[in-house]
Amino acid sequence: MLSGVRARVLPTAQRRSPDELARDLAPAYGDTAAKASAFWTILTLSSVIAAGGVLTDSTATVIGAMIIAPLSTPIMGIALGSVQRLRTGALRVVVFACLLVIAVGALFSLVLPADFNLLSDSQIASRTSPGLMDLAAALATGFAGAVALARRDVAAVLPGVAIAISLVPPLVVAGVCLGHLAGWLALGALVLFVSNLFALVFGGMVVFAALGYGTEVAGPAAGTGRPTRRTYVGMALLFAVVFVPLSANTALTLLLNAWTGRAKDVAQHWLADAPGSSVTRVDAASRTLHIHVRSPGELPPVARLLDALEGRIPDGIPVVVDATRGRRVDAGRTGG
Repeated sequence: MLSGVRARVLPTAQRRSPDELARDLAPAYGDTAAKASAFWTILTLSSVIAAGGVLTDSTATVIGAMIIAPLSTPIMGIALGSVQRLRTGALRVVVFACLLVIAVGALFSLVLPADFNLLSDSQIASRTSPGLMDLAAALATGFAGAVALARRDVAAVLPGVAIAISLVPPLVVAGVCLGHLAGWLALGALVLFVSNLFALVFGGMVVFAALGYGTEVAGPAAGTGRPTRRTYVGMALLFAVVFVPLSANTALTLLLNAWTGRAKDVAQHWLADAPGSSVTRVDAASRTLHIHVRSPGELPPVARLLDALEGRIPDGIPVVVDATRGRRVDAGRTGG
């Protein structure tokens, strides 16, 4: 049965040889000087492009950086080397590449004013709070990337895979946040990168092993690999490191969604006696609940809003009402 599935996923006529894969993915195989020159040049340029896109909040620019970023190549090299139990030098390349991209992000952060709100930038905010869905999507991307690399006829999907998996942008965001002394935001971006790294390596290992590459060894490092058991233990530890914070953040996100939903219902009742008034949205930022309202006249007393919120959301949360025409009312803290 497994051989039948393997034949459907990877027909013999389209199967790339272990030599071809190693030549593309292993830094220590083939013309190493040329590969290193191309890799570090394109990685530096993609980091600069990503940093520019992040700081200007330009999705198109960030996508351009993701298309040309070569970081997924040595990461998939880690997967191939793990399956074949080879030392390919890919892990060392990935570590130094991460440091380079983070340094570029930190350097670009110097242009930001000291009072700049990082979370006001959607490119930063979207990469500092990863959840389990990010991990699930990254796993699927890892499987797709490995299958595309193993087949000769589907190389055209690789740019799409590059866009789907976020590697350079979260590292740039981590550098920007570190340069701006926002350690927790930098940690969130690093967790996103590590989860995507794990997904690529895990997906690549599963696909390469299932397609039979684990029994075929190529490259100059044949026979010098580490025990498979160590690889599996390392992957299990990496999975735990990634899964725990992503689960916690997902749970927190669900709680925040529940609290903001309750707060919106309460705020709508609070505005019921103000004709023409409505709640546009409710969100949480910097540990503060922001209730955005549209009102042509005066707002009802905010004390009523705080009283109505008691018991619906946790006590001690600052509440701010943002109204039209730039009006901002600090309502106080719930349960106070």
